[in-house]
Amino acid sequence: MAMPSKVKIVEVGPRDGLQNEKTSIDVNDKIHLINLLSETGLSYIEAASFVSPKWVPQMATSAEVMAGIQRNTSVTYAALTPNLKGFESALAAGVTEVAIFGAASEAFSQKNINCSIDESLARFEPVINAAKEHNIPVRGYVSCVVGCPYDGEISPNTVANVAEKLYQMGCYEISLGDTIGVGTVASVNKMLQAVSARVPIQYLAVHFHDTYGQALTNIYAALQHGISVIDSAVAGLGGCPYAKGASGNVATEDVVYMLNGLAIETGIDLNKLLKAGWFISDKLGKQPVSKVSNALRAKCE
Repeated sequence: MAMPSKVKIVEVGPRDGLQNEKTSIDVNDKIHLINLLSETGLSYIEAASFVSPKWVPQMATSAEVMAGIQRNTSVTYAALTPNLKGFESALAAGVTEVAIFGAASEAFSQKNINCSIDESLARFEPVINAAKEHNIPVRGYVSCVVGCPYDGEISPNTVANVAEKLYQMGCYEISLGDTIGVGTVASVNKMLQAVSARVPIQYLAVHFHDTYGQALTNIYAALQHGISVIDSAVAGLGGCPYAKGASGNVATEDVVYMLNGLAIETGIDLNKLLKAGWFISDKLGKQPVSKVSNALRAKCE
């Protein structure tokens, strides 16, 4: 299949990225980060997560964040909502799209959300039903699509089963996540072949972590399958608290730089994106994980 001429970037830094950062982030800094990202040309920002602050303290200010951001009409501001209570809170906060989070690993599902894969899918039904009533689109995540820190290698057919169920339940898009970053071109190709046999490729997205330095290579492989939606986090924010040693999401700056080199349209202004990454990295007191960001910042200094 020919590679897409245009790719949508799903920016997950303000949610998936910041929720795993150890440094506490002030609500005004979160708001400023999202405002900066809103001006880059991104069309989708995962801005919040309506989960128990006991489990994810960094997301305790999600309602304040959603109330404080300057909304760009060309940007979708989404939130993770694992249950009906979370969905109702997101709705009250003015979220225009929600996401639910499943796994292709039984052990990871138990560690992450304290239930089996089937139980997690059953929990999502009320969320999807409520979202349909309010005309709110639902995006589905599948984590550990090639490997798990507890179960090891994951069968592509297992991933396909979970993805197909989410699709049949009403998720308009399924994001396939290599949560611990162990994927290679070979394992990613096998997984995508299995999933795309059950879910049409236009409803699939990819979400790679860069633990082993394979994220960009795996994204290139996904592009060759016709995938045109890529999740990434500005400055390479994040990690995974349930996957020891897992580094952050692939950096949005690095993805955009690669896509620019392939003449694939993203609509994103790389210079504005770099400034957003530098802002949040300075607030966290660390260098961006993005190699493109560090190289271009050195040029500017």
